[in-house]
Amino acid sequence: MAKKLGDLIKEWSPEQLTGLDALFAAAETPRTPMHIGGCAIYDPSTAPGGAVRFKDILQFVEDRLHRTQTFRQKLKHAPLGLDNPYWVDDPDFDIEFHIRHIALPQPGDWRQLCIQVARLHARSLDMSKPLWEFTVIEGLDNIPGVPKGSYAIVSKVHHCAVDGVSGVEISQALHTLEAEDDVASEAHDPWTPGRTPGAIELLARANFNNAVKPFHAMNVARKLAPGAWKYAAGVTRGDFRLLGTKVPRTRFNATVSGHRVFEGVTFDLADVKKIRGRIPGVTVNDVMLAVVGGGLRRYLKSKDELPADSLIAMAPISVRAKGEKSALGNQVSALSVPLGTHVADPLARLHFTHNEATSQKEMANAVGARDLADASKLAPATLSGVSARLYSRLGLANRLSPMFNTVVTNVPGPQAPLYMAGARMVASYGTGPVMDSMGLFHAVTSYCGEIVITVTACRDMLPDPAFYAECLQASFDELLDAASEPRAPKKRKKAATADASPLSEQPIDIQIETAVAAGAADDLTVIRGLGRALAARLAAAGIGTLRDIATLSPEAAAALDQDLALRGRIFRDDWIGQAAAILANGRAPADAAASVH
Repeated sequence: MAKKLGDLIKEWSPEQLTGLDALFAAAETPRTPMHIGGCAIYDPSTAPGGAVRFKDILQFVEDRLHRTQTFRQKLKHAPLGLDNPYWVDDPDFDIEFHIRHIALPQPGDWRQLCIQVARLHARSLDMSKPLWEFTVIEGLDNIPGVPKGSYAIVSKVHHCAVDGVSGVEISQALHTLEAEDDVASEAHDPWTPGRTPGAIELLARANFNNAVKPFHAMNVARKLAPGAWKYAAGVTRGDFRLLGTKVPRTRFNATVSGHRVFEGVTFDLADVKKIRGRIPGVTVNDVMLAVVGGGLRRYLKSKDELPADSLIAMAPISVRAKGEKSALGNQVSALSVPLGTHVADPLARLHFTHNEATSQKEMANAVGARDLADASKLAPATLSGVSARLYSRLGLANRLSPMFNTVVTNVPGPQAPLYMAGARMVASYGTGPVMDSMGLFHAVTSYCGEIVITVTACRDMLPDPAFYAECLQASFDELLDAASEPRAPKKRKKAATADASPLSEQPIDIQIETAVAAGAADDLTVIRGLGRALAARLAAAGIGTLRDIATLSPEAAAALDQDLALRGRIFRDDWIGQAAAILANGRAPADAAASVH
């Protein structure tokens, strides 16, 4: 059959990995496999005949391979690594190589499933084949909330091929909204593998790409310039921090082993929205960040390893345009969000994470997250590949300061039931890559009224994943309990009297000095991070003593923070804890964060 013109153009213009995609491919080692994926559990009783055979799954997937090009393409490397690899069709594609079949031994419980998922996730994909793999696991007969006779499918797709958003698109391509779905009605041409470019062609492409890369860099710099000015203005106003936030070193920030653990905790989405509704402006993502922060606080405190400073999470954000949903590769940027692990009160921690996440989003919007993502693609192919390999082989994770402590990625899922080969999906969990200096990964996914935090970690760093799951559950429970308590009444400001003292006509700083001298107010500048200008604004709002600050409820503190446009300073610098410590000890604590441990 003669090929269409569009297909011929694609064959002669193969899709190339971006710099970020190539970095994920180069970072692949036996200790650090760089695939993402998940574990979905299915109930076969909804399928026609009440059962699903392995060959039914094979046929179901094969009938839908045309919906995404990821399944039949593999990497083609440029000679000598002079350019980023390309995606080319695999002429030897065999679906049975990519879909495997195993079973759990009796009794088929949750612990056994977690161990098997961890073992599968620890194994690298074959980099000479299309970079995906499905494993069907039968024998799930003793898992609470899962119908007996269910099976799981553990998916792995290399991170150089997909990000979280495109991974969801692939998942949707392999599922239906009804148990019975006829894919045969979809019109598509039979697949035939395209041509593979030769070494000489790839060398010519590499020379051309390296020649035009400086011009591309100039274009990206032009796009970044307005954002750089906005960022500089934000730093001048105090909206953004110039040097970012100090990242403490934890057990999760070292060289990882080749072994993994897997665990998941499920929450009711209605409860999450109840927590969200307690504080104006808070998002579901803010709530989950606070839950992770509380879980990490409990876990590290139980090990006597809780740092004084807040742990920092990398929160990936998609910059994928609407027309790029089916494209290969990654279109992501990242936020650096403190998790509030230094804050004991759950609602105060939620306020803290909300303010920090909002500030990071504003900074990303000012600079331009899409432009930053484009800038990350400019690294030379040879340099990025060598850098990734040297970072791992030289053990630099143990020598350099960490950039983040963990990853928390939120990928919203469908709220309607999905089916695969007629079997209804009853639960879904996400998995992600673990790498040197980042030994703990949290995937937040939602499906059919539930939201799940799935943990993937280095086994040496997290030897007790079930206990960490308990910490996450306890963190969520205490946050839900705090959000369910009646709201504290707001303090009413004292009304000015007609015969007010002439002192009220004086500047506010003179009023403060006079009130302090008279014993009617405290010198609030003894609180670290609270200068005279902020003290004046607090006094104007009726907050003049240390006790006024120490007795603020989280909600009152949040309202005050918003009214005075303090941008989270109350929580970030822990004014409440500092004020309480000063009242108790008569002096400021040695470490501003120590009072909240």
